[in-house]
Amino acid sequence: MSQQLNSALVWFRRDLRHTDHAALHYALKQARRVWCVFVFDTDILGPLPRVDRRVVFIRDSLIELDTALRELALEHQVARADQCGLIVLHGPAVKEIPSLAKQLGVQAVFANHDDEPASLARDAQVRGRLSDVGAALFTSKDHVIFERHEVLTGNGTPYGVFTPYKAAWLKRMEDFYVKPYPIAPYAGHLAPIPADIGLIEPDGARIPRLGTLGFEPCETLKVPAGMSGAHALLEDFLERIDHYDDTRDFPGVKGPSYLSTHLRFGTVSIRELVKLAWDRSRAGSKGAQTWLSELIWRDFYHQVLHHHPHVVGHSYKREYDALKWLHGSKAEARFAAWCGGRTGYPLVDAAMRQLKQTGYMHNRLRMVTASFLIKDLGIDWRWGEKYFAEKLLDFDLAANNGGWQWAASTGCDAQPYFRIFNPITQSEKFDGAGKFIRRYVPELAALPDRALHAPWLLRGAAESIDYPPPIVQHDEARAETLERYAVVARQRKSI
Repeated sequence: MSQQLNSALVWFRRDLRHTDHAALHYALKQARRVWCVFVFDTDILGPLPRVDRRVVFIRDSLIELDTALRELALEHQVARADQCGLIVLHGPAVKEIPSLAKQLGVQAVFANHDDEPASLARDAQVRGRLSDVGAALFTSKDHVIFERHEVLTGNGTPYGVFTPYKAAWLKRMEDFYVKPYPIAPYAGHLAPIPADIGLIEPDGARIPRLGTLGFEPCETLKVPAGMSGAHALLEDFLERIDHYDDTRDFPGVKGPSYLSTHLRFGTVSIRELVKLAWDRSRAGSKGAQTWLSELIWRDFYHQVLHHHPHVVGHSYKREYDALKWLHGSKAEARFAAWCGGRTGYPLVDAAMRQLKQTGYMHNRLRMVTASFLIKDLGIDWRWGEKYFAEKLLDFDLAANNGGWQWAASTGCDAQPYFRIFNPITQSEKFDGAGKFIRRYVPELAALPDRALHAPWLLRGAAESIDYPPPIVQHDEARAETLERYAVVARQRKSI
């Protein structure tokens, strides 16, 4: 767009920062007056439990974003800078955004891409309603490095295997793709908010309280919110990044970056993180190379979701929709034990309790618990996917679906169905001294290390502690899983 706009609106969604922000950059550069808005979308919030860590994280991050926008306006001597900041609304975004655009008289709304199917449908509705009030919707890439059709095979088709995708991703990569979007040169176009616009609390606060949104407070977040929280975690991680490849699989060790929630809500720029990882990778850091690979996996799963939206609710490999899962009261009892961390397998239970208590789960343990639910308990992977979607603070549809389908062997580049994690050997290998297990399964804390991973094998342990026996025998469950998948494999070969 080359023509200067009189006014525009920036719609923040999963990008809660004021730096290196594509939509904010384009709006400020192309319009004389720019307002910023976030909508607590009741179409999204409605089904959530009334105590939800994600809502708390978003609200805390918005407080910081609102302050940052006003300070930016003040720094660039915007008239009435103290009245700039963030407009916050509460209602269906498909109605609130067009209504606000009409009130402000803007010519365009700028936002960043969101390729989740429900989000694309929402944006289509908003685009249509904006056209009715004489405004346009412009969206930009911001959440990933490469999206949609940017990394394709030589035949022009999307990749279904990660390793060649990663090779093509790295081949395309150059400094241009991690160059930040400048905001400061155009910040003088921020506009003060009219007094009658937005949701305002009785005390004048523009960020609504949880109660106003229909939510209740929860325990203190383990992950610090906002842009400041993201950069505090990043600074800490940069001191450990060179050892990431050695530490990332051990839940009792401070190995991960813990930035997944911030990536999910955009309180940190993916370009900033990839540039750091890429620069240190080229300097020879094996830890940075491994972390960069994890960030590329994130792009990979987002392009899978874009090209194959059927993965929401169905197997990527459609033939695996024919798998016969356990159902009825037996399945429900097993699922409840898994959710509650009472399966009798200490590492699985510790991981599930960590998720319930904190909203976070270590990546290695996401694979272990998913494999256990699917291949030891015989439960449909979609049950686990839904539970993680409800509990994870960093829940991201593309990554969550990709991870669950990887564990279920139904996804692209998934683990072969005959490779089944043994929860005991995984425990011995990745939490050998039991540091993580003892933290989240304290009833086992007094057991010696050698007994901690399979306490039922220690004579008398079952009688002396309040901990259940194993819900299934792994070897027996493994045999059942192999046959379950083999049926589908045989059917595929006969076609």
